[in-house]
Amino acid sequence: MNILVTGGAGYIGSHTCVELLNAGEQVIVLDNFSNAKPEALNRVINITGQQMITIEGDIRDAALLETIFSQHNIDAVLHFAGLKAVGESTMDPLNYYDNNVNGSLCLLRAMQKHGVKTLIFSSSATVYGDPDSVPIFESSPLRATNPYGQTKLVIELMCQHWVESNSEVSVTLLRYFNPVGAHDSGTLGEDPQGVPSNLMPFIAQVAVGKRKSLSIFGDDYDTPDGTGVRDYIHVVDLAQGHVAALKQRNEQAGCHVFNLGTGQGVSVLEMVTEFSKVTGQDIPYQIAARRPGDIAQCYASSQRARLELDWSSKRELQQMIADTWHWQRLNPDGYV
Repeated sequence: MNILVTGGAGYIGSHTCVELLNAGEQVIVLDNFSNAKPEALNRVINITGQQMITIEGDIRDAALLETIFSQHNIDAVLHFAGLKAVGESTMDPLNYYDNNVNGSLCLLRAMQKHGVKTLIFSSSATVYGDPDSVPIFESSPLRATNPYGQTKLVIELMCQHWVESNSEVSVTLLRYFNPVGAHDSGTLGEDPQGVPSNLMPFIAQVAVGKRKSLSIFGDDYDTPDGTGVRDYIHVVDLAQGHVAALKQRNEQAGCHVFNLGTGQGVSVLEMVTEFSKVTGQDIPYQIAARRPGDIAQCYASSQRARLELDWSSKRELQQMIADTWHWQRLNPDGYV
């Protein structure tokens, strides 16, 4: 199949491109490189030994989308493009709604015009907000607590309404939790611009000497050690989940919703301790105030994905850390 991957140069998108190419799919990447680098796609090609088409541009560019869908016989779309930092979204919410919601609307319009009926959407566990209980199921209440999560929720609703209006459309919403790790080659990984907003890349940059210490935002949550608890999933497992969703749900009409996670919660302090144990590196840290929009704990039930997609996470926390450290040591400054 010819697969359009929006945001394909990003952290999750690039790893998914590897899995798609390895599965024999033809890949067309659309990325504006606002939060990614073209070098990531060069490394995807080196890893797989296969070529793909790369188009630089924005999903809000209706004319560009028209050209892409007219010139390429697109069978399905994997939609990763969008801004993704919770803290940043609280400071600049309008930009998040413009990029994420407006961009997705432009994409859906182009798909509808050209009769492309299969979409895999990169959603997020943030749509659940502060859960009443854990693990979180797909049927749990949806109540995002920050603008980033709200944009994901709005896009989900748009997709659901599109499906309701067209009985031939197949949309899969993948609500995944906290992706970490890197490709085992050490050549493909997470390369955040500026100060990392996620825990694992920040710890890795402290370990490699790029940053002096880690700030832990809050130690007074209602968790066993007071720090936030999250479900960390290896990015390769996550990428393989997208391929499984494409295989199982391609052209199967309806709106399909799946959590992708490990089902295990890990606190910030547990992650710091385990990172030091696996890598042998000391991780100095200090406690800071809570960040707006953060919640106490969040981890998944992925039983539906196991049953319906024949997918489950395979890589343990130790491998997530080891692969992150391998990437960080080989690429202390990311894709330079």
